[in-house]
Amino acid sequence: MKKNTGLMEGLRFLLTGGVCFLVEFACLVFLRDTVGLDTLIATPIAFLISVILNYLLCVKWVFGGAKDQGNSAKLGFLVTSVMGLFLNELLMLIFRGVLGEDAVVLTVSGFTVTMYMINKVLSTGIVMVWNYFTKRAILKEGFFHKKGNK
Repeated sequence: MKKNTGLMEGLRFLLTGGVCFLVEFACLVFLRDTVGLDTLIATPIAFLISVILNYLLCVKWVFGGAKDQGNSAKLGFLVTSVMGLFLNELLMLIFRGVLGEDAVVLTVSGFTVTMYMINKVLSTGIVMVWNYFTKRAILKEGFFHKKGNK
């Protein structure tokens, strides 16, 4: 039964991550292409919006019992999210330097995919792995709790 619980948790995490990615991606495209912000300014804004949604979904739906973890778990989630934000920003900067960001990759039904969007997908994949293991340690396993206080 425990293996099935872990599988379901992983699937819920992937679904949550997918929804949060779509929200983050839409915010990034809006802030960059409509508002006109630089990618490196729009990226952390979109990321923070996504992190808030991710936290709410992780606590309520992904990691059972996470809402009972208390302030130390919230602080841990915040710390790992800030670290994920910096990792995301660093990767976007590196990918922009190596791959560029304005080249048109393809256009589908009037939607133009440019290199910064590909960069975002790549950085999200890397940060997703970071997020799963750190969030799970914080919210599920009580990583920041003293052994006697569980």
